[in-house]
Amino acid sequence: MKADKTGVLTGSHALTGNEACAEGALAAGCRFLGLYPIVPSIEVSKRFLQRAPEVGATFIQMEDEISALAAVIGASWTGKKSMTITSGPGLSLMMEHLGLGVMLETPCVVADIQMVGPGLGLPEHPAYGDMMQARWGSHGDYEIIALSPSSPQEMFDFTIKAFNLSERYRVPVAVMSDAYVAQLKETVVIPSAGEITIEPRRYFDGPSDSYLPFKRDEDLVPRMVDIGQGYRFHVTGLTHDDRGYPIMFEECQEYNVHPLVWKVRNYVEKIVDYQETSIDDADVVVISYGATARAAQKAVTQAREAGIKAGSLKLNTVWPFPEKKVAEVAKRVKAFVVPEMNFGQVVLEVERCSNGKTNILFLHHGDNGVEHTDGIIAAIKRASGANGVVGSTVELK
Repeated sequence: MKADKTGVLTGSHALTGNEACAEGALAAGCRFLGLYPIVPSIEVSKRFLQRAPEVGATFIQMEDEISALAAVIGASWTGKKSMTITSGPGLSLMMEHLGLGVMLETPCVVADIQMVGPGLGLPEHPAYGDMMQARWGSHGDYEIIALSPSSPQEMFDFTIKAFNLSERYRVPVAVMSDAYVAQLKETVVIPSAGEITIEPRRYFDGPSDSYLPFKRDEDLVPRMVDIGQGYRFHVTGLTHDDRGYPIMFEECQEYNVHPLVWKVRNYVEKIVDYQETSIDDADVVVISYGATARAAQKAVTQAREAGIKAGSLKLNTVWPFPEKKVAEVAKRVKAFVVPEMNFGQVVLEVERCSNGKTNILFLHHGDNGVEHTDGIIAAIKRASGANGVVGSTVELK
C-alpha cells in the first residue's frame, strides 16, 4: 500500500467493506478511532491501526462501547474528526452517549456492522435489525442521519459522506452496514485527495471572549472551536443557553431542543439520497437498502426481462426517510415490495408514507442467501397482479 501525502490510498484496490470503511474514514480526515472490539467489525480497526502511523491518526481501545463513544465525542471537541465502529449489542450500549452527542451537537460517525440478534446472536451472519434503533434508540426528541451502503465501494463513499454530513449539521451520523457487505471483497476505486469533497469544520472566527458554543447561524447550526485553544466555554447534556450553561425551564428546553430537530428537517431535500431505476412506467417498485438492494436490483432486471414493469428505489439515506418520494410514487404504482433482513422495520415507514394509496408486500429476505432473488421475484409477480385491499400490508415468508 502506498498513500499520497494526505494519507489517501489512491487507485483501484480489492478491499472488503470493512477495509473500505477504514479507508473512507481516513480519506475524510478522520484522525481518531475509539472503539471496543466486536465481530463482525474488527477488520475496520485492524485496517485503521495499520494505516494510522502514515497520517498521524490515533486509535484507542476502550473498556466498553459506552466509553468508546464518550471518547469519540471528547476527541471531536478537540478538533479531531472522530469515529467509532460497533455491532449489535455494542450499538445498544452506545445509545445514551448518542443522545449526549446529539445534545452537545458533536460531529462524529458511528458505523454499525449489523448482525443477527437479539443478544449476541450469530456475529458473522448479516441482518438489519438495528435500523429503527439508529433512529429512535436514544431518549428525547432529535433527528439523526443514517446511510446504508450496499457494497465495499459504497462503504468507502458513504463513510466520507457521513463525515461531511456530520460536520455540516453538527450531528452524529450513522453508517448502517452489515456482516455481508463488511466481509465482501470487491474492487474499490479511490480517487486522489483533490477529487474528494471534504466538508470543513465550521469554526468560529471572532474574538475568544465573545464565543458562544451554541449560538446558531441562520441554518441553525452553531460554530465550533477546539478545546484547548484559549476559549472559555461550557458544554452540558442538560438544557442550556447559547453559553452552554444549564437553564432548567421549559422555554429554554424549547429554545434548545427544537433546533436539534429543525436543523435536519429543514434540509431533508439536501440530505436524502436515493437511486431510482425504471420507476417512470413501473407497476411494482421494490424499495430496498443495504445488502438487500443487491438482490433487489437483480430481481427488478429479471422481472423486466420477463415482461413485468418493475422498478427499484434504493435508499442510500434511510434517515431522514424519503417521505415525499415514497408518497409520490405510491400514488401511481400497484404495489411496493419491501424486502428486508429483519421482520419488518423500514417497511413501516413505507406504509406510513404511502398513506393507503397502494399495496405493500413485505418480504423477510436473506435466509436463502443475501443475493438470492427468488423470493423477491415471487413478490414482484404477486404484486403485479394483486387485487387485494389497497393499503394492506402482506407478509411473504
